[in-house]
Formats: sequence, C-alpha cells, structure tokens
Amino acid sequence: MRVLLTLPPDVHRLEIYQIIGMKAPPLGLATIASVLENAGHKVKIIDSPTLEMGIKEWLSEIKSWSPDVVGISLLTPTAPKGYRAIKFLKEEMGEDLPIIVGGPHPTFLPEEALSNGADVVVRGEGEITTLELIEVIGKHGLNPEKLSRVKGVAFKNSDGEVVQTEQRPYIHDLDKIPWPARHLLPMDKYTLFGKPIRIAHIMASRGCPYGCMYCSTSYFWGRRIRIRSAKNVADEVEHIYNKYGIKQFVFTDDEFTLVRKFVYGFLDEIKERGLDIRFACGSRVDHVNKEMLKRLFDSGCTAIYFGIESGNQETLDRIHKRITLEQAERAIRWVKEVGGLATGSFILGFPWETIDDMKRTVEFAIKIDPHYAQFTALTPYPGTPLFQYAKENGLIEDWDWEHYTTIRAVMRGFNFTRKQLSAMVRYAYRKFYLRWGFIRREMRAGRLKDMLGILAKELFSWVRETVVHHIRWR
Repeated sequence: MRVLLTLPPDVHRLEIYQIIGMKAPPLGLATIASVLENAGHKVKIIDSPTLEMGIKEWLSEIKSWSPDVVGISLLTPTAPKGYRAIKFLKEEMGEDLPIIVGGPHPTFLPEEALSNGADVVVRGEGEITTLELIEVIGKHGLNPEKLSRVKGVAFKNSDGEVVQTEQRPYIHDLDKIPWPARHLLPMDKYTLFGKPIRIAHIMASRGCPYGCMYCSTSYFWGRRIRIRSAKNVADEVEHIYNKYGIKQFVFTDDEFTLVRKFVYGFLDEIKERGLDIRFACGSRVDHVNKEMLKRLFDSGCTAIYFGIESGNQETLDRIHKRITLEQAERAIRWVKEVGGLATGSFILGFPWETIDDMKRTVEFAIKIDPHYAQFTALTPYPGTPLFQYAKENGLIEDWDWEHYTTIRAVMRGFNFTRKQLSAMVRYAYRKFYLRWGFIRREMRAGRLKDMLGILAKELFSWVRETVVHHIRWR
C-alpha cells in the first residue's frame, strides 16, 4: 500500500505558530511510518507546517504521489483546517480515497471527525492500530465488518451509525517500536523560536500517573508511565548525531525525570559514548533533587521545564497537581545553585479563581524567579476532566477549535470574564518580563537580544494594551 501521512495544510498560519515560531517534527506520524515501512508499505510524510504549505500546494503534492490511503494527524487547534482539507481532498481525488485521522482531538471526539469526512478514526496510540487498519483496507477496503475486527478504531457502519471498537491495549515495551522515520522528514528545517538552530526531538516515555484535570496526556497515553531503556534512547541520540550532525536535542516527554534509574542510565550512556550534545527536557518539581539536577546540567542539559501552574496551593490541590509551592520554590533554587536554566509554566483562569488569585500566581512566579516563565490561559481540551467540568457549568464561550491554543481565552470563570482572563495573561507577561531584575540578568548572560526577538510580537501586544488596562491592572 502507498500510505501518505500528513498534518493539515495552512496550520502554519495559526497564531501559536506565528507567535512562537517553533518548527517541530510530527514524531507520531514518523513512528507510524517506521512501523508501516517495516511491514513493507511505501510511506510518504508531508510536514505541512514546517514546509509552510497552503491547501493548493498540499493537494498538488498528494495528487502527484497517488496514495492508496491518506492519514491525517489532528490536534484540537488544527482540527478545523484538517476537516477543510479532507473536504477538498475528497473533491479532488474522489470519495473512494480512504482517509484516516488520528491524534488527541479525534480520539476524544470521533463522531465529529467522522461527520467531517474522515472514514476511520484511530483512537489513542496509533502504531499497531494503523498497521492493522492499513492491512484491512488493502485487502477489503472500508468494509465495516472487517473494520470492526480492528481494535482502537471508530467508523460509520452501513446504516450511518458510529461504531467504536474495543480499546487497544497500550504498547508495554516501547523498545520494540522502531525509531521515527526521520529520513521522510525535512530534518534541516526544524528550528527553535525561528532561529536556524538544527535540532532533533525525541520521546523517551509515554503516559503519566497524575491525571491533572486540564492535561490530556494521562487520558491519551494512559495513567501508567512506560519508558524506553536508557540504551535504546542513547542509541537513537547517537544515530541522529552521526547521521545528521545534530547536537541539540529536545525531549518531548512531559516528565523526563520520573524514573531516576533511567535518567542516570541515560547520562552514563552519553558519557561513555563521548557524545558532545546539548538537550532540554521537562520535569516535575517533586521529582528532582539537587544531585540529579547537577548531573543533568553537567551532562549537557541546557534547560529544564517545570509545570508549576499556580501560585495558590488550593488550586494545585483541586487540579490534582500533587505538588506544593515549597517544592516549586526549592526546585528553582536548586537549578540556579547548580548553574542551570529553568522555565516555569503557569496557567491562569481556573474556574473558581478570582482576579486576585491570578495575580498571586504572577507574584509567585516573580518570587521564585525562574529564568523564563510561560503564562497561558486555561484551555478545556476535549478528553480532559476540565472539558467536562467546563461544559457542565456552561463556562465555554468560544467553540472555535482554532482558538484552543492556550494563547487566547475561550472560557470564562465563575468570578471573571473571558476578556478579563485575556487581560490577565498580558498583565502576567508584562509584570514578569518588564522587570529590571530580569533584563539585567539577560544582559549579563548575553541573551537579551535573542530574548527580545522572541518576545517582539508579544511586546507589541502588551504595549498596545497597556494604556487601556493600566488603571485596572496596576
């Protein structure tokens, strides 16, 4: 079978791409591609956001390759452009072309995807499901009886009713999954913040045991952490290092440091192989100690990302974060003591909070003073407990999925409006970044020019809104 895997066209125009300027590879599609190639199928990947493809160019590229099946990966903010692309694809290549969709958004809203032109939805972890699905389509087309034997899919039967098959078990041994098919990706185009820094992304684990109410990770990948062996991850790093000459890596795991044995094993592997690399990773403030942080930063870690989320302990408890403010403050202090760099993530707009509560989160961010801070508007992604809570309480006011980027507010709270939440996000960025302490630190580190470039578009927005909101938010 000739299988074309792609992201929707035109998504590079979404505000999250425009503001952040980040280009990252579709690791999920690339891993599925490896599985399909190993089974003898011919695969092509179109990374349309990285290539900045519009609909016409995208359609032309697909038509020229004449696939037997097209698979499209959808996140919540990219879903509308994905549905539009399916419509045009069916018009151009015929209704008989099988189109499958996967990713978090259709996993949790399969009926929506099927009502917008998709023939089959791959729900959850996609490697084995997609392989079995392609085999069935190759032999039997979109025969509902045959599709019903594939675990982890959704489709419409001959009566137009949505059928969801039995959930597929998670892949326990991740070492058995082949590495992403990077030879199918434009590896020279992946950058960070719009700078021409060649960078590679790696996922070392799947799953999260915590189940925070706003995060889909636990509900898409499962509540149990599954982690690759340190050797397998180091082998992949070494392969990328030797084949592509890339020395900068980003670990896309939400929590890279959950299993200490893995972390130390990976660092030992890198040292033994003499790999001169730099990497960034994510962590939790309750999963690090000073010794681990020192080892990480001594071994090439350039930055660590902590999801702190709130400066209010009551909120942390209600969202099931399972950390304390003291742990957050201590983790940031340790990073500085070992000479590392930390970014803290903070979410504004939890439904029960007040404007003063949000201000306390900003004040807490300034107090613990990570090197950088990310402030986002709470966003109710489908599949999360927050989504259900917000629906039941009538808090969601904007149902345009393209706006679900965490950059703009789509829901109100019990004590604040959507407009007020948007203003608070701007307030948070101004308060944190337009401080002499932050500016002086960036000047001393020689990073101020780069940082101003990254924040230029946001700074314009802040300055524009300052006059309007100065009296209210000062």
